[in-house]
Amino acid sequence: MAEGKLILVVDDEADVTSYLTSLLEDSGYQTVSATDGAEGFKLAREKKPALITLDITMPEESGVKMFRNLQETEETSKIPVIIVTGVSSEFKQFIESRKQVHPPEAYFEKPIDKDEFIGKVKELVN
Repeated sequence: MAEGKLILVVDDEADVTSYLTSLLEDSGYQTVSATDGAEGFKLAREKKPALITLDITMPEESGVKMFRNLQETEETSKIPVIIVTGVSSEFKQFIESRKQVHPPEAYFEKPIDKDEFIGKVKELVN
């Protein structure tokens, strides 16, 4: 059962963050959010979420850097990551060509399909 599992939402756009947190909370998850990769990585280490949704293009620290930091840090390397971005096809090709990191568990291009998104979240955290 999904009840109470914590999900970290990392996105610099307030409307996207609020949409994703509402969607997740309506599905029974707890959420915490960050507006850039540095804050997101800090929260990931402190809170140990069951899952992270991550935007790629953010002004302070990019999602690419945060994703790499998650992968390279033992305590966060096993947390599943869903990329939610406006640049998913280019990013998907880029990250899958990198040998030093494994690809994220899923990609969703904005605007997301909410049923498909929640289905993937449930699959990854249960």
